Amino acid sequence: MPAPLRHLAAACALALAAGGAQAGAQQYEPMAASVRAALHAAVSDAVAPTLPIADADERAQWLAEMSRRLRKRIPDEAYRRELLTTIHYEATRAGLDPQMVLGLIQVESNFRKYAISSAGARGYMQVMPFWVKVIGRPDDNLFHLRTNLRYGCIILRHYLDIERGDLYRALGRYNGSLGKSHYPNLVRGAWEKHWGWSPQQLAAAAQARPDAGPGASR
Repeated sequence: MPAPLRHLAAACALALAAGGAQAGAQQYEPMAASVRAALHAAVSDAVAPTLPIADADERAQWLAEMSRRLRKRIPDEAYRRELLTTIHYEATRAGLDPQMVLGLIQVESNFRKYAISSAGARGYMQVMPFWVKVIGRPDDNLFHLRTNLRYGCIILRHYLDIERGDLYRALGRYNGSLGKSHYPNLVRGAWEKHWGWSPQQLAAAAQARPDAGPGASR
């Protein structure tokens, strides 16, 4: 995990130990200055995104398969691949499962870049606008592809740290429904039904397709 995110986890732990106020599920609540500073550092790191899968064949396979699944929602192949690469990078950077983040995005915005909720949440991951002020970057554009994904993943990481790794409760915080099962179950359902992935499963599925032939599993 990158240093800014390690600092974020440590800051959250210290705030909890001190009995400080905990941020609600994308609802503004006071938080420790150390947590705000750690969030700012985590968002500000600007390394260019790459697909963080070490094996070249597996990397190409993941991108091709996820691109195929997303084709109907996003017809532009170049943009689709950029989006998928950034999702995987930002999720991995934040210590999140990229397939889970794909499920969350499907539930939150159905992959609509300019989606706005009735509460004013914006973009792919439906980030509330108050976060740009909380984090100290008021000029950030939450409709920008990478900015939205960076914020969404960092916010969910923040909630996971508060909830000591409990994804069910962290997802509840993210959605504003802490303690209720509907939203976490929706995300898990989308994750498992539409975005589950392993190289072995993909190879078997490719061989089973009618168009499978030599090299079809690649």
